[in-house]
Amino acid sequence: MGFFSGLFFGFLFGVGIIIAFARYEASRSKRRSDLARTVAAFARMTVEDSRKILPPKFYPPWVLDWLNTELDKIWPYVNEAASELIKSNVEPILEQHTPAILDSLTFSKLTLGTVAPQFTGIAILEEESGPDKVTMELEMKWDGNPNIVLDINTRIGVALPVQVKDIAFTGVFRLIFSPLVDEFPAFGAVSYSLFQKKDLDFTLKVIGGDISSIPGVADAIEETIKDAVEDSITWPVRNIIPIIPGDYSHLELKVHGTLEVRLVQARGLLNKELIGKSDPFAKLFVRPLRDRTKKSKTINNDLNPVWNEHFEFVVEDPNSQSFTVRIFDDDGLQNAEFLGVAQVQLRELEPGKVKEVWLKLVKDLGVQRDNKYRGQVHLELLYIPFGLENHFSNPFDPDYSLTTYEKTLKDRVDEDAAPKKNVIVRGVLSVTVISAEDLPVVDLMGKADPFVVLMLKKSDRKHKTRVVNECLNPVWNQTFDFVVEDALHDLLIVEVWDHDTFGKDKIGNVILTFTRTILQGEFQDTFALNGSSTGKITLHFRWKPQHKTRDQS
Repeated sequence: MGFFSGLFFGFLFGVGIIIAFARYEASRSKRRSDLARTVAAFARMTVEDSRKILPPKFYPPWVLDWLNTELDKIWPYVNEAASELIKSNVEPILEQHTPAILDSLTFSKLTLGTVAPQFTGIAILEEESGPDKVTMELEMKWDGNPNIVLDINTRIGVALPVQVKDIAFTGVFRLIFSPLVDEFPAFGAVSYSLFQKKDLDFTLKVIGGDISSIPGVADAIEETIKDAVEDSITWPVRNIIPIIPGDYSHLELKVHGTLEVRLVQARGLLNKELIGKSDPFAKLFVRPLRDRTKKSKTINNDLNPVWNEHFEFVVEDPNSQSFTVRIFDDDGLQNAEFLGVAQVQLRELEPGKVKEVWLKLVKDLGVQRDNKYRGQVHLELLYIPFGLENHFSNPFDPDYSLTTYEKTLKDRVDEDAAPKKNVIVRGVLSVTVISAEDLPVVDLMGKADPFVVLMLKKSDRKHKTRVVNECLNPVWNQTFDFVVEDALHDLLIVEVWDHDTFGKDKIGNVILTFTRTILQGEFQDTFALNGSSTGKITLHFRWKPQHKTRDQS
């Protein structure tokens, strides 16, 4: 009897345990579901979103306050380890970027001080995370009191101990925890990078002297330090810290492709000269490092310069990197004067397809407080991912001198031909001048007598349409043929003029490369006239290639 009663009560107790456990699991499952929804919503937030929704005084204490409190506690140890790490890693980069005015640039002292940085925003990037990694961004602010002294030797034999003081920094760090593993702490390595540098200010002071007494040294040191920061820690550079022993070379920075850029022209640039016009040139880059920044030739005394120059850039991360062009006025021996800047996000480019753009120049790529018109710049852009070169025709060729379409021809030229120096693309270009519209009034009678002149930049040959009298929306429908001897390096110039008994006045023009014509074979489009407040011209193009030859080496 005792056995059965024990069995009965044991059974009831077991059932009770099962029911309680089931209810507990249901409750825990609901909490997990609620938490999962919360985490998913949080994961879609950016740093800026989190700061808008949760102002600093309401920020989750279990996130930012905890991080900042713990960082304050361990900062002396972080300072010691990080100072040595920075010195060993950054000093070779400083040496690499040392400007010509200096002979050497090394650290004699480097400590980060007693003030720890403060985290001001946090976000988990759902789109950048995956089954094998978690990506997080932390916004950080640091008004530090470091003790950084640089030993500097100039080319003229002057030794200077320069102190870097009053550092103020705000930026966003990206942390990638990968690969995810089953053992503690659940990831094999962490990669860190400065994803966005919002502000970096510091002052330089010569210990026992005045740095301004040696012209150019302060600017050279400041530029060198910023180049070192850019080259050593700024995204897409990734610094990898192994947590669990293993091979993490797949996490390192890799080149994903190349960006081919043709700087065609600019129009409506600011005039910075009291006499004459600006002498514009361009600086172009994907990463603003001195050895990766390209410079165009200077076009003297011209607010509508035509460069027609080709440049090639390395791309590490097409999803986050951008291409930047800055236009300057060349002042000879003086510092060049800034005219404007424009930028294109590389993620906007379709791989293997040339994108032609006119970009508005602005004073600053950040917050726009200046509405002054600074002109526009005309670019052709082509992103080529590695491994996909054979999937499309590349109209730019880094193997040869400038230009468009040479890569396309590289595999098509006769195998028996002599070694080449440059590919020469010959063909017949047929241009039909169809019509113009909204031309500006140039006559006293409120009309114009327009005609069109077409010419190749590298040739003296010209074609001219008939004059259409007293008309602001003329129709010509006239076709002209050009034998083009070097389509890769030439330009087509289309000018609209007003005919007058006593002379002629230029209304506006269009300057076109042959890139689109050669790639598409035939197309029609309407173009705004440069130099005219109104006015457009519609043109039709047809390209008939001739035999392609090579220049002899």
